[in-house]
Amino acid sequence: MSDPASGVAWVDLPARLYPSHVAGPNPLDAVPFMATDLARVEEHLAVSAASADPYLTEICSHLVAAGGKRVRPGFCLASAAVRLDDGGASSPEAVAGATAVELVHLGSLYHDDVMDEAVVRRQVESVNARWGNIRAILAGDFLLARASELAASLGVEVAALLAATIGRLCEGQVLELKHSFDIDRSEEQYLAAIEGKTASLLSAACRIGAIVAELDTDHTEALTSFGSHYGMAFQIVDDVLDVVATEADLGKPAGHDLEEGVYTLPVIIALTSGHGEDLRSLLGGPVDTATRDKALDIVRDSDGVTQSIERARSFAAEAARSLDALPDGPGIRGLRAAADYLLARVELAAA
Repeated sequence: MSDPASGVAWVDLPARLYPSHVAGPNPLDAVPFMATDLARVEEHLAVSAASADPYLTEICSHLVAAGGKRVRPGFCLASAAVRLDDGGASSPEAVAGATAVELVHLGSLYHDDVMDEAVVRRQVESVNARWGNIRAILAGDFLLARASELAASLGVEVAALLAATIGRLCEGQVLELKHSFDIDRSEEQYLAAIEGKTASLLSAACRIGAIVAELDTDHTEALTSFGSHYGMAFQIVDDVLDVVATEADLGKPAGHDLEEGVYTLPVIIALTSGHGEDLRSLLGGPVDTATRDKALDIVRDSDGVTQSIERARSFAAEAARSLDALPDGPGIRGLRAAADYLLARVELAAA
């Protein structure tokens, strides 16, 4: 399938969704250098996860070996590619920046799984389930430290940006926890949380790519804006899928956020709609499976899903507009295709 807006060929969505932990179609794969340079990132990840202690190396390498789509390092490489032609390859600095960004993401996953008491991550046993919470937290800290080392090697600006981004991740997560089981959580509070916990790292990935490529200020700001708006759309899409997709699609039970007391945008909108009173009577505290499923049915029957998709579409469109200020090239075409692919995924799931 070829997307006319981006000019990048990318395959259709087999198996309907392809959750992030499953290998599948990725529009960035159409960028000529991407597969080769992401392989370089994998090598750097393996080295970065290694410690003088084999036991710590085993724990820190666990999710590295589990794989993933590597969206964030892909965005870093694509952003740096503004200076590359179709036959180019990423600079060592771009690969190092991409690795640092992914190490932050992986470290945050180690911590997230502890908070969520998760037992599976990317179709393998979670680190906390296998080695316990204390070791999972320390291993996550180790990966964040490795990310900081790499960032420091790229200069003060990158180091400061990555440190600030780790802070924003923490702030976003705290904002989410602050409103656990809060049936009065507002859309503004939700957006502030996802800007921190999701959009900030995607934005940083693009900005680091621009910094190491020494792009001018306008191009750097445009790529930063793209990453931020894409990240907002990305999280809303993920939250819609948690409501409308099946367990087979997601690789985990639907409605997990509801069970955890995280009331996302579709639920927030449903709570303020004509279905609000019925939904309020079910939420506000822990729920069993039957109550969760009843709440999901109410959200699906409300305008919450439709309006959330519209919000995601708006953020994705703004992300695409951010790229208008940049010269055409393989990286930019890949980023455009990524925004289109994101919306195709959620609209197919909601159909």
